[in-house]
Amino acid sequence: MASQTPYTLRWGIMATGWIAETFCKDLLTNPAARGVHDVAHKITAVASLQGPARATSFLQKIDGPTDAATYGTYAELVADPDVDIIYVATPHSHHFQNAMLALEAGKNVLCEKAFTVTESQTRKLVEKARSKGLFLMEAVWTRYFPWSIQIRELVKSGAIGRVHRVISDLSAGDDKGDGTLTWDDSHRMVNAELAGGALLDLGIYALTWVFQILYHLQPEAEKEAPVVQAAVLNHPTTGTDDQTTIITHFPAHRSTGIALTGLRVATDPDGKGTAGPAIRIQGTKGEIAVAHPAYRPERYTVIKKDGGVEVVDCAVPKDGARGGHGMFWEADECARCLRDGKKESEGMPLEESIVIMRVMEQTWRAGGVVYPDVITTDVFDPQSPLNIGGKKA
Repeated sequence: MASQTPYTLRWGIMATGWIAETFCKDLLTNPAARGVHDVAHKITAVASLQGPARATSFLQKIDGPTDAATYGTYAELVADPDVDIIYVATPHSHHFQNAMLALEAGKNVLCEKAFTVTESQTRKLVEKARSKGLFLMEAVWTRYFPWSIQIRELVKSGAIGRVHRVISDLSAGDDKGDGTLTWDDSHRMVNAELAGGALLDLGIYALTWVFQILYHLQPEAEKEAPVVQAAVLNHPTTGTDDQTTIITHFPAHRSTGIALTGLRVATDPDGKGTAGPAIRIQGTKGEIAVAHPAYRPERYTVIKKDGGVEVVDCAVPKDGARGGHGMFWEADECARCLRDGKKESEGMPLEESIVIMRVMEQTWRAGGVVYPDVITTDVFDPQSPLNIGGKKA
């Protein structure tokens, strides 16, 4: 019996920074190298607000297809009839305007996390996608790792009993020792104009582990959003968050999640795992300890209360010289959803993205962080500097 031709998803890439480079290199790997035969990917267009030459240079850098279209505006990209889905790889400050531009043009969207800056912005994107019958997904790639799925299945099976607590950390030790960070104030990690701070860049991963265990696995009829408490230390000059701790309490489910993130001290100081697990999923019969980094764990350990320890190594499959980072699994999910006519992913439901964004907004507001109106407004403007370039693009 002849094998079926895989469903091929045609991607348009919005922006050409490092995360777009990593994602596109994964798109270019052979799906068979990860045991995938039902879907495939093709990059058909790339856009950079720095001009089409920058898009061409990007394609050359990733050894991409020579026949892909290159654009110097996002409007041209979202109008391309040979694009099925737009990958929004701009700073999270730009996500609402950029993703809405694509949705308004009738394009499906995979948007990098954090989805937006405010809950209202995420709601507006979801409403627009649903009204137009389009696929929309937040690019929380960690959710789609085989071992993330394995861990969720272990928890669902009762392997460690009833889970009451998840502690998760993703922090970077970028303090030089004199109170200053390794970046200047214009860097995206601390720049308020780019929605900088630990929370929206790193903290989303710590929250991912809290949510995929304590919220995602709740029965649909019993979904309970958390009560939130937060402690925030601010950057001394930009006002963005340097160190943030979030307590998410689910009283009806008798569970608590603690998400930690920061720029001053590291989750794994020596880079060798000496500090212990980055994530602890604790149940009545044991726990699952997940190794750093939270965004791409390299192993997890199942520890039973009545004895027994199982260590599971997590290796991202490689495709020869092209390598492989792990972002291809979320791309495969997009392809399968579009092939099957689904408008959202069961692994990262849109309502869950809304709740997570609510928690993050509550947190940065509680910390007194102030972002410019141009990146917090939920009014779409196709002529926004975030869509056409300029000082803040």
